[in-house]
Amino acid sequence: MNVSSIRPARRMFRMKFAFLALSLSLNAHAQAPASGVQANGAGKSSTKSWLAPAKSYHEDWGVISLNGNTLIPETPVFGARDDAPESTFVRERLQMQWRPDDPLDLFVVRPKGVTKPPVIIYLYSFPQDTERFNNNAWCTSVTSGGYAAIGFVSALTGHRMEHRAVKHWFVSELQESLGASTHDVQMILNYLETRGDLDMDHVGMFGQGSGGSIAILASAADSRIKSLDLLTPWGDWPNWLATSKLIPEEERSNYLTTEFLARAEALEPIQWLPKIKAQSLRLQNVRQDSQMPDASELKMERAAPTMAEIDQYGDPGALYPRVNRMLEWIKGQVKADSATTASSTKSDRVHFYPGRGKATPPIPLPTASGTAPTQTQP
Repeated sequence: MNVSSIRPARRMFRMKFAFLALSLSLNAHAQAPASGVQANGAGKSSTKSWLAPAKSYHEDWGVISLNGNTLIPETPVFGARDDAPESTFVRERLQMQWRPDDPLDLFVVRPKGVTKPPVIIYLYSFPQDTERFNNNAWCTSVTSGGYAAIGFVSALTGHRMEHRAVKHWFVSELQESLGASTHDVQMILNYLETRGDLDMDHVGMFGQGSGGSIAILASAADSRIKSLDLLTPWGDWPNWLATSKLIPEEERSNYLTTEFLARAEALEPIQWLPKIKAQSLRLQNVRQDSQMPDASELKMERAAPTMAEIDQYGDPGALYPRVNRMLEWIKGQVKADSATTASSTKSDRVHFYPGRGKATPPIPLPTASGTAPTQTQP
C-alpha cells in the first residue's frame, strides 16, 4: 500500500469504525465489525497523558516482557459465533481488554472435528484491519489440516484507533505500537491457555511487516511460541525511518530526532532476533519492497539465528507464485508429531528466488565457506 492511500485511511479510521460498530452480525460475507463496547475502565499509561488515572494499570512499552507490567484482563465479551453447517471451521469473535480505552477484537477460528488443535497466531502489517479474519476462504485455508487460527490487529491500527486522536498512527507512536502489541500477544496466549480446547504446547506465529517485527519481540519474551514465520518484517529503525516509503516526507523529520530514535532502540527487531525463544524460524524477505529497504532486510538476515531458514525473493513478482501455499510451512512446524531440524551449513538454509522484473542478483550472507545462497527457479 502506498503513502497516498495510508494517509486518508488514517483520517477515516474513526468514522469508518464508528459506523461498523453498529453491526454485530458475523456471517460468511460480512466485513469484520469494529469493537462496539465502550471500555469499562479508564487508566493511565506510564508514558501517556491522554488517559484518565487508574490505580492498577501500569505498562512500560520499552520492556517486551509482561514482567513489571500490570495488565489485568477484563472478562472477554462474546461478539459472535459463526458455525455454518457447510463450513469446515467454527469462528468466534471476542472483545478483549487489559488496558484503558483499548479494546481489541480477537478471532478464534477452530477446525471442526479436531480435539485440541495446534495454534497459529496471525498478525498482519499496519494498516490492515480484521476483514481478513471474517473471510471464509481465509478461515478454510488456515484451519485446513486441523489447525486453530488466532487473529488480531496491532495497537494503533484499524478499530483500535477508535479512542485515539486522528494525528496518532502506528509510526508516530512507534514505541507504543510495538511494545503494547508485544504485550498483547502474551496476554492472548494467557487467555488461550484458559480455554481448554487448544493445544498450547504447539504454538506458532506468522507475522507480516509490522506484525513480523512484533512477532520477533514476542518470541524473545515468551517461550510458548515454538515457531516463527516472518514475511518482510520491519526493523533497523534508524535506516527504516529515514528511507521507508511508508512514511510521509512531511513527517519524516519528526521520527529522526534523538529522542524518538532512543525510544525505538529498545524495540529493535534486529537486536532481538538472535534472542528469540522459538525453536524454528523462517524469514522471507522480498527485495524492492516499498516499505522495507533492501539494506535493512540484509541486516535482518545476518542477525537471524543459526537455525533460521531464509528465503530471498528478488522482487514481489517472485513471491506471487508461492502465495497460495505460504502458510503451509508453519503448519508443518507446529503439528504435534513434527521434528524440527536445521542444516548446520548456512548456505543450505538460504534460498534465492529470481525476480520477475528487473534482474536482482542474490545477496550472499557471511558463511564459513563463503558460499552464496542457493538460486531456486520459480
